[in-house]
Amino acid sequence: MNLLPGAPALPANLSGRSWIVADAESGEVLASHNAHWRLPPASTMKMLFADTVLPSLPKEQVHKVTDQDMEGVGPGSSLVGVKEDHEYSVHDLWLGVFLRSGNDAVHVLSAMNGGIDKTVRDMQAHAEELQALDTHVVSPDGYDSPEQVSSAYDLTLIARSGLQKQDFREYCGTVEAKFPGLQEPGKPRDFFEIQNTNRLMTGASGLSPYKGIAGVKNGNTTMAGSTFTGAAQQGSKKLLVTVMNPGTGGANSVYEETAALFDWGFAAAGKVKPVGELVPPKGADTKSHGSPAQSHENSPSADGGAGGSGIGTALGVAGGALAVLAGGAFVVNRRWPRGRRGRDEELV
Repeated sequence: MNLLPGAPALPANLSGRSWIVADAESGEVLASHNAHWRLPPASTMKMLFADTVLPSLPKEQVHKVTDQDMEGVGPGSSLVGVKEDHEYSVHDLWLGVFLRSGNDAVHVLSAMNGGIDKTVRDMQAHAEELQALDTHVVSPDGYDSPEQVSSAYDLTLIARSGLQKQDFREYCGTVEAKFPGLQEPGKPRDFFEIQNTNRLMTGASGLSPYKGIAGVKNGNTTMAGSTFTGAAQQGSKKLLVTVMNPGTGGANSVYEETAALFDWGFAAAGKVKPVGELVPPKGADTKSHGSPAQSHENSPSADGGAGGSGIGTALGVAGGALAVLAGGAFVVNRRWPRGRRGRDEELV
């Protein structure tokens, strides 16, 4: 840790096995602990799934779910409620992935992408392009699988890549939406409310919404414990924090430790010497900053109706900081470092 005069001390009693605090734009790593430890990622792996697959499927495309699409959804999986023999738009399914962490929605989108095996290969190739070299993909939904691992460093790289895409930002920043239910012949289709499982966004389970929160993804499995990658903005400063597998506290500990690290990061901005950096993708042009990448989806942003609830898209939580985060306010203008990723770096 390289503290300059006036820098705050790190939060006490951090119990995450691995964590990292990084500037979302410059990529500077302000502090970290075991950032390259390879650990089960749980549903934070869905960030890589989305960053890989989302650009290839137009959001207005509609798919009728088959029994085969749903094969392999693991027992005890988190589900949004996708039903066989019913039609869903790609937009509906992504809401199910981001808000309810629905493994059923992941499997349907994977089927639309050419199948689970192809999707896993695509995700692994994308991880390697991002230089997320601690990541080994086995299942696209993050379900516990032998040898499936990632790291706090890699999850932060992946989140930073996803946040370049407007539709990724919209989905991960949506608080609540309507999801299609059963369709009976001759009757209007039912819809039911779904809410984001990101407690720093919703304020569920006794937590307060974090000021400036913009996403990104949480997860919890038996092997992984609790995992979370978050993005937040206060003033002009944009931070990314990942916490993996806190060893103390209850169900809220991963969010409480993330919030404490956000607080530290915003207070420490300009008062610490970076201990590392988030590297650019292999194919990035490091000679110019460029502009944020956009999704290839060609339909308008979610604005209610049969898909997302407009009022539920990144509500102006906690005093109105960032009223519509996912709709475009949280835009990461990347400044790629010119150096290469150091695999032997020791981040403290």
